Amino acid sequence: MADKAPEIPQHIGIIMDGNGRWAQQRKKPRSFGHKSGVTAAKRIIKAAIDLKIKYITLYTFSTENWLRPKREVDYLMRLLKHHIRADVNFYHKNHIRLRHAGNLLGLPKDLQKEIIKTQDATRDYTAITAILAINYGGRDEITRAFARWQETEGKEGGACTSEALNRYMDTPDVPDPDLIIRTAGEKRLSNFLLWESAYAEFYFSPRLWPDWDIDDLREAVEDYGRRKRKFGGTA
Repeated sequence: MADKAPEIPQHIGIIMDGNGRWAQQRKKPRSFGHKSGVTAAKRIIKAAIDLKIKYITLYTFSTENWLRPKREVDYLMRLLKHHIRADVNFYHKNHIRLRHAGNLLGLPKDLQKEIIKTQDATRDYTAITAILAINYGGRDEITRAFARWQETEGKEGGACTSEALNRYMDTPDVPDPDLIIRTAGEKRLSNFLLWESAYAEFYFSPRLWPDWDIDDLREAVEDYGRRKRKFGGTA
C-alpha cells in the first residue's frame, strides 16, 4: 500500500524576518536587504503555487514598524508602491490574486491607490491568493473589527460572539492559517494574525528571509505534514 501523501497546508502565514541582518552581513545598507526581501517574496509565492498552497499571508509592514527611522520607513513605502505597480504582470502571468490586510487608511494615499488598483485587477485569479499585511497588527485588527461590529450588529442589539466578530476581520472569507513560518531564528509572533492563528502550527527557520527558496518552503510544509493537529481534542 502506498504511503499517504503529506498534508498540504491550505493557508500559510510568513513573518519575513532578517532583511536588515542579511544586508549588514554583506556590508550593504538595510535598503538593499529590503529590496532583496521583495525578490524572495515573489520567489516564495511562486513556490507556494507549485506546492498547491491556496493562500499565503506575508507580514510586510507592521503597525510597530512606524517606529523605525523615518528614512527607512519612507523608503519602504516607496518600495512597496513601486513593486505593487511594477509587478502587476507577475500577478497576471501567474494568476495570483493580491489582497491587503491591515489599516489601509493609515498608509500614504498613493500606496493606497496602488493596492486598491491591483486588488481589483487580480480579483478573478485562483492560482493563489497572496495577502500583503501592510500597516497590520493583530491587536489593531481586532480593535477595528470590534468597532465595525459596534457600528452595525452592536447597534441592533446583536451579541458579540466570536463568529460575529470574525465577520469584521480584514479577510473574513479567508481560512485561518494552518502554518505560521518565521525566518531568521526569532521565535515570537510579533502581533501577527493573533485572532486567526489560534490553532496554527508554527515553524521557525534560522535562515534569513532573502535566502529563502522553494527548498525552504518545501521543508516547512513537510514538517507540517508530520504534525498531528487536534484543535483541543484528542488524536
